[in-house]
Amino acid sequence: MDPCEVVVAVDLGGTRMKCGLVAADGAVLHRETRPTPRDAGGRAVLDALLETVVELSQKATADGHRVRAIGVVVPGVIDAEHGTVGAENLEWVATPVLAELKAAISDDVPIVLAHDVRAGGYAEFRQGALAGTTNSMFLPLGTGIAAAMIVDGSLVSGDGYAGELGHSKFIYGDAAELCACGQWGCLETVASAAALARRYTARTGRTVDGAREVMELLAAGDPDAAQVWQDALAALIDALVLYTTLVAPTKIAIGGGLVGAGETLLQPLREGVHERLTFQREPEIVAAVLGEEAGMLGAAQMAWDRADEEGRA
Repeated sequence: MDPCEVVVAVDLGGTRMKCGLVAADGAVLHRETRPTPRDAGGRAVLDALLETVVELSQKATADGHRVRAIGVVVPGVIDAEHGTVGAENLEWVATPVLAELKAAISDDVPIVLAHDVRAGGYAEFRQGALAGTTNSMFLPLGTGIAAAMIVDGSLVSGDGYAGELGHSKFIYGDAAELCACGQWGCLETVASAAALARRYTARTGRTVDGAREVMELLAAGDPDAAQVWQDALAALIDALVLYTTLVAPTKIAIGGGLVGAGETLLQPLREGVHERLTFQREPEIVAAVLGEEAGMLGAAQMAWDRADEEGRA
């Protein structure tokens, strides 16, 4: 390939890092996946991230490319002012990720640190299912639940705290379960992929191979799978109606592992939201289109935005 300008993009997940070298036109010139050593502790995860960024930068240079910026996206809560991250599943507590990245990169290359879901939503907004919208939402349903919010044409960050729809309370009374965040009755406790498997096992005593097997049981007519699924749909509809009432999106793109259920998920959500709305603007509910690369592509787009800003300064 001909030498060109690129950005380094890394999407750090709980089990894998999805990485790429991305040109200005969005072409992914190199892509790879690396394991996230979560079992080895938070420091090991950070060291693996730093090593990945450095090695990708070196590869770009060796291939004759010029690295214009670096984009890294991570789960958890990001303190945008201080560049620190709190992520329970990575064993990070106020971890100075941005400072460590800057120390690892000797060149004066701009570095963007952002939230993985917001990055995925930004990619869907710039080049995916939400392209052309000014008010929309990206809602991935995976191990956890968080939202990327596009409001009046801008991605909402809230200084790194915005979008935690999965930790809003929608379940009350005896049905409320304790969430990892410490609150009872969060959306994530019933409607995430992890919750489907856990709740099916709690209901039946039968261990299942994740949400995928629950969906297979649902398709086979299993009544317990049907009840777990209906509970998830009811909570998701509540969440979408609340978000629609507050922010009035024209389109909502559902992503994450559960969107593999297709119309089994999307059609009940559309019907449930439609039945509940009265005066509100009704959003179009669709599947996200960028799949597992959304976070990496969003990291790349954010890095190119920063490079362009630096170039104009």
